[in-house]
Amino acid sequence: MHIVMFYHSIVSDWNHGNAHFLRGIVTELMARGHRVDVYEPENGWSFSNLIREKGEVALAQFRKAYPSLEGKPYRLEKLQLDRALAGADLVIVHEWNEHELVHRISEHRRKNPHYRLLFHDTHHRSVTDYRSMSAYDLSGFDGVLAYGRKIRDIYLANRWIDRAWVWHEAADVRVFHPMPGEEKEGDLVWVGNWGDGERTEEIREFFVEPVRRLRLKATAYGVRYPESAIELLAEAGIRYGGWLPNFEVPKVFSKYRVTLHIPRRPYAKALPGIPTIRPFEALACGIPLVSAPWEDSDGLFRPGKDFLFARDGHETERVLKQLLSQPQEARQLARNGLETIMQHHTCSHRIDALISICGELGLQNGAPGEKALNEG
Repeated sequence: MHIVMFYHSIVSDWNHGNAHFLRGIVTELMARGHRVDVYEPENGWSFSNLIREKGEVALAQFRKAYPSLEGKPYRLEKLQLDRALAGADLVIVHEWNEHELVHRISEHRRKNPHYRLLFHDTHHRSVTDYRSMSAYDLSGFDGVLAYGRKIRDIYLANRWIDRAWVWHEAADVRVFHPMPGEEKEGDLVWVGNWGDGERTEEIREFFVEPVRRLRLKATAYGVRYPESAIELLAEAGIRYGGWLPNFEVPKVFSKYRVTLHIPRRPYAKALPGIPTIRPFEALACGIPLVSAPWEDSDGLFRPGKDFLFARDGHETERVLKQLLSQPQEARQLARNGLETIMQHHTCSHRIDALISICGELGLQNGAPGEKALNEG
């Protein structure tokens, strides 16, 4: 198939976790022989912040880690959809795009039935920003890929679209895999961005205070940490490592004995079944994982076997102490988590699901069949 994708960025993962999954699925599609073009806005928010903070060296790192991937930068006012979508079989538009772009592509699809068009939602805005999400023109779209059952149901219940499928994120196991033999540098590592106050208290409760009380050797990586947050970490003896490219995360995980998952409040409270991509990646790297509460209503994992939940900060402290003092139990937990990833949650699994969805939409052998064209 010829697949055209419109996403915020494949080049930059600065405060842009969706880039991890995007890189993985594009790599998998290309490995299977599909042609993939990824369009991203020129000097988009994530890309601009990455260049401002890290400069051209960050782009060189990306090209070295992903030599086959590239983003096609565009300016919306100059984007020629007839040219960009010529010969396309499947077009996927991510929800973190301008309303105007979505509207233009929606109109284009209604006039051009030679391709299938899907909207991809990987954020909590369907519950936290209803006005913006309901304003997207999805009239020309064939369906929605939602990264959780709850989000899928929101689209259907609000009649934003007639068809929607659950399409969870997953680990790119070409990049995220165990790296045995690395010497341990510390006890606990947390990789996550500070963000917009969506989990400030949770970070304090589940990470900072347990580290302080147990006197662990710990490091935090991420961006958008205000000075007050950096000071909070320092007071607890936690090193702040700043931005960490996703492709360097496996090596960092290999140097620590355990990691944490601290979901943002909208996912923990309003969107059950959506862990975001971090747990997939941690388990794929074979590091023991302890998670703050979220409801695995979609049945992705085996809580208590693949990773351990902690209900509050004091239970986090107890569980961390248990894993750090019982390395055999920690290793078994890590093996279980890795097993679940390899059996159910790789980018290859997600592409299998996408190909199945394409079949439902009438894409036969990489192109729309006659019946599907007539229906378009």
